[in-house]
Amino acid sequence: MDKNIADLRKDYTLQDLSEKEIDPNPFIQFKFWFDQALAAQLPEPNAMTLATSTPDGKPTARMVLLKDFDERGFVLFTNYNSHKGQELAANPHAALVFWWAELERQVRIVGTVEKIFSEESDGYFEVRPHNSRLGAWASNQSEVISGREVLEAQLQEFQRQYENQEVPRPPHWGGYRVIPQEIEFWQGRSSRLHDRLLYTRLDNGNWKIERLSP
Repeated sequence: MDKNIADLRKDYTLQDLSEKEIDPNPFIQFKFWFDQALAAQLPEPNAMTLATSTPDGKPTARMVLLKDFDERGFVLFTNYNSHKGQELAANPHAALVFWWAELERQVRIVGTVEKIFSEESDGYFEVRPHNSRLGAWASNQSEVISGREVLEAQLQEFQRQYENQEVPRPPHWGGYRVIPQEIEFWQGRSSRLHDRLLYTRLDNGNWKIERLSP
């Protein structure tokens, strides 16, 4: 190995983050940062880590895609029978992390999780590409299969079944909303003295903003 992993480092110098600049509403602040990530043409700026856990605290994390957000929370879609779906059914708490390396920014979200309304899931499913809709039927997500050919055979079966037809949403597929209790905005700074501003939801629905030591 040519380079020691411990020697890999970068000094973050692009921007700062101050209490004077940040919006008192974390959803407005998130939209401001997300729009900047879009404007910077980052690859998949809506990619985020979703962390879930079993009731006894065994964690799992994976990359998923944000598909909507508003002041109710952050929405993703998946198979309800998947590994993450089973964990969320047993323990409806999750964490999200966005990492926008080119902007030297991270957003961390912690909250509870609920399924979105069926009508909302239907609306999103209808605008998915045709083959993506078929894929939702073909894949028993997270289940062990003997080989790739099993998945492709199942896809072909549903292609025949729904040839020249609208593909309905599977009952086992839909959206979850992460309802945040905490949202942290992290801006990389020089010498590892990063800016970290944490929003915490209060009982009255307002948000408290605190600076965290890096």
